[in-house]
Amino acid sequence: MYAALNYDRGTVLIRGDIKVPYSSWDPRVKAFRAMALYYKDIVDYLNRSEIQFDDHVLNPPPCPELRCSVRLRNYQQEALNSWCKAGRRGVIVLPTGAGKTVIALKAISEANIPAIVVVPTLDLVEQWRVRLTKEFKVEVGVYGGGENTLKPLTVSTYDSAYLRIEELGNRFPLIVFDEVHHLPAQGYSQIAEMFASPMRMGLTATYERPDGYHMELPRLVGGKVYELPPEALAGKHLSTYTLHKVFVELTPREQEEYDRLYKVFTDYLKSNNITLRSPTDFQHFIMRTGRDRNARKALLARNRALEIALNAQAKIDTLKKILSENPSERVLTFTQHNQLVYRISRELLIPAITHKTVKEERSEILHNFKTGNYRTIITSKVLDEGIDIPDATMAIILSGTGSRREFIQRLGRILRKKEDKKARLIEIVSRETAETKISQRRIRRQDEKDIRVRK
Repeated sequence: MYAALNYDRGTVLIRGDIKVPYSSWDPRVKAFRAMALYYKDIVDYLNRSEIQFDDHVLNPPPCPELRCSVRLRNYQQEALNSWCKAGRRGVIVLPTGAGKTVIALKAISEANIPAIVVVPTLDLVEQWRVRLTKEFKVEVGVYGGGENTLKPLTVSTYDSAYLRIEELGNRFPLIVFDEVHHLPAQGYSQIAEMFASPMRMGLTATYERPDGYHMELPRLVGGKVYELPPEALAGKHLSTYTLHKVFVELTPREQEEYDRLYKVFTDYLKSNNITLRSPTDFQHFIMRTGRDRNARKALLARNRALEIALNAQAKIDTLKKILSENPSERVLTFTQHNQLVYRISRELLIPAITHKTVKEERSEILHNFKTGNYRTIITSKVLDEGIDIPDATMAIILSGTGSRREFIQRLGRILRKKEDKKARLIEIVSRETAETKISQRRIRRQDEKDIRVRK
């Protein structure tokens, strides 16, 4: 028996009278075909079955020796060992600032093979390019931001990797997915399915997704092979930190309007015997709004009520007080909506960063924050991940979702170790509103005390 393997537009063609796992017959080419994702499994099957085969799937670029001298901490080495034991596949979950990048650098060095790193933002593209260039002393390729350059070490955005799957899918034996929780999103999952890379590493501080799609990660990258929570590293490898929760009251006018609007929502649920216990339940309710005018009216009323709670005047007053009482802190303030970002920026003369902020202005604001010219920044979601801001000592959450992932990402912005830094996260919540439940969902039960000190 004999087989020949070839790469074809995100798939592996298996020629020969052999039915291998995950393949199906394609009469157009008179060969079996499988997603490139299963290339490693197919090779393993043929080797175990002692079937001779010619392998023409991978076509890596010419590669110099890839060695770097990074040293791993004990837990980083444990993470790398766990990944290797899992067949050099799987996801490593570590807090922001714990050195996930260093683990990937060491993995590339030990494998000494061409590798591509896939990241969600152009900021991360630049961070990875600089780090890879510094450690390996080679020119690094880039896909994204108008660049399309292939090198043995290449960094790509998720968007560019998706658009260039057929061009890149068989060029790298090792693929690293940074912020891997983005991968199961619709479209992006095809990157993993159509890349033939037998070695796969996922890096994230937040494995779970509210939509449950993280359940796809074991198939796409490999299962979770190592995990440490922030508290396991606080004080030694990360800054010590405290969590504070501050409750504020709506003004009488805000409370009256909130109660009126939210009652429209709850009355609709009661009259239609609808119970919302999970994100899936809420998604079903959203679908209902497409065919039920009253459901849509109820949803809009709920959203407006939450806007009142999330953007309460008392939150701005409390923010002013906290900033005035902590003049030496470097503060990142997070909100759910850009509307509040711009309002606070105008009222308190605080530099703002949103998705509308142009690259040059954003870089200038972050530079001034790092150098101490600005002591606080107000932002919505664009700084939740992928930005290295070791000087930040305090984070204030004025509003957000109930996502544990979002909470961990915002906490992570202030955890990077720097001298004797003691970080603080303050969450400001409107009392007697649905936001109190949203806040409770952010923190696991063992973390639900208003103040919990990590040592």
